[in-house]
Amino acid sequence: MFPPGAGPAADPAGDRHERTIRSFQPRRSRVTAAQRDALLRLWPRWGLEIDGDGPLDPAALFGGLPVVLEIGFGMGEATAEMAAADQGTGILAADVHTPGQGNLLRLAERASLTNVRVANGDAVILLREMLPPASLAGVRVFFPDPWPKTRHHKRRLVQPEFVELAALAMAPGAVLHCATDWEPYADWMRQVLDASPSFRNAAPDGPDGFAPRPRERPLTRFERQGLTKGHPVRDLLYRRLGGPGDGRA
Repeated sequence: MFPPGAGPAADPAGDRHERTIRSFQPRRSRVTAAQRDALLRLWPRWGLEIDGDGPLDPAALFGGLPVVLEIGFGMGEATAEMAAADQGTGILAADVHTPGQGNLLRLAERASLTNVRVANGDAVILLREMLPPASLAGVRVFFPDPWPKTRHHKRRLVQPEFVELAALAMAPGAVLHCATDWEPYADWMRQVLDASPSFRNAAPDGPDGFAPRPRERPLTRFERQGLTKGHPVRDLLYRRLGGPGDGRA
């Protein structure tokens, strides 16, 4: 679709790295002219490939700002809104959806945002192969595929393996923020996170252990769709242990 280096690759890591879980399900959809233009112009400056070939310094990407990894951002509207509201935080936004990548770059340019970078590929490889320990100030996983059928639960992103990979890349005190409109998946996430030795529920007094919807999380397209269907939306906020008095996983 794009000349080498001028846009996101189809699968930058290829088959070079073992993948027991993936952070995405491949999707194909049409790239508009505006999205393609944004990718061609801005990818060399604000895009990066998750190829697993070498270490990545997140702080260096953002001039020393604390960095939050967002895994899966759809069309990028909520990501751009959060970046505009908190320009003292760098957002490393990982996805494989080419139209969304182009749209997020377009939105970032339109709002003159310098604190967004778009990472193309599998965020599991990014966590496992490329990010240094304790290099992230937070991780966001908003409305991942719930894989509702029992036989597909092994494909869910939020698994013990993923949670511990995220923990290694997160600084003590950093928050893992998940949100879903699929109640069985919300219960699954809570059970996985409660069992992790690396995290503690940051909102234990919320209803059933879930957090009230944080004001800083914009209403996403997936959330609107879920609410229209009558699905309750659940937020989970879990803090990375390792600070004074926490002990360390």
